[in-house]
Amino acid sequence: MNRRKQIRQPRATSGAPLKKGKFPADSRPRKEAPKVDPTPSPDPRPVAVSERAPRRGDRSAGGPSGGHWIYGTHAAKEALLNPERHAKRVLAVKESESGKGLKDSPLPVEWVDRNRLDQILGHQAVHQGIAVLVDALPEPDFDAVCEPVAGQKNVVLLLDRITDPHNVGAILRSAAAFGARAVIMTDRHSPEATATLAKAASGALEKVPLLRVTNLARALDDMADLGYWRIGLDGKAEMTLDQATHDINNVALVLGAEGEGMRRLTTDKCDRMARLPIRSAVESLNVSNAAAVALYAVSSK
Repeated sequence: MNRRKQIRQPRATSGAPLKKGKFPADSRPRKEAPKVDPTPSPDPRPVAVSERAPRRGDRSAGGPSGGHWIYGTHAAKEALLNPERHAKRVLAVKESESGKGLKDSPLPVEWVDRNRLDQILGHQAVHQGIAVLVDALPEPDFDAVCEPVAGQKNVVLLLDRITDPHNVGAILRSAAAFGARAVIMTDRHSPEATATLAKAASGALEKVPLLRVTNLARALDDMADLGYWRIGLDGKAEMTLDQATHDINNVALVLGAEGEGMRRLTTDKCDRMARLPIRSAVESLNVSNAAAVALYAVSSK
């Protein structure tokens, strides 16, 4: 995307000086919203046991017509309620709590026994008696989702090579709880937004836009164009998160993978590095826990 570049001058704040970033130009070109085919796909034929998902560790594939399964009470029901999500089938165990709450399902419910659902999803899936076959969500528009709203706190999370779907799902759940605008991650070295991630997100995948970008460094430039300060979390940083964000309304919060942390180029793109003021009893927090604490600290001001 071509953008007009302007240099923003760092504001006087306490602690280390800010690096130079860019303010957006009023005439910046906008991306067009992605076009979504409104024509519904035909209903797939019943899924046979031989059509179980081939991928190891995340049994999320659907039948021959495509799509993937989302399971678990909150994840499945939120997928059914999401107008942006095209759901194809609903499978439920009648005696389960999830099955009892499907009277208003927008699709006919196919009642199956628990063993049948285990066969379709895999015996490791904690499905709670419900599964929904869905298409992937349409890709959100970057500018439309991230454009700051004047007069309020705007927070966007950027994830640098966080590959565990459980962690990304938990981060999405915290993002929904604390009102983050979006979560951004890369096409590569990031989990698919399918069954395991959706289950860990507990419905938040349907509420918080999840954007995928080819290049995270370029996405950080785009965030600066939109007027965000890019704050990287690093346990060894001199400033605390409170010091780094106390006078900032638009925060792009950057988190790196556990152990490796953020890549050098990602760090170089940050305006400030900040740490959570945890005690010396532990060296660090799990990345999803760190995200939850950081979101609370930033959004509660």
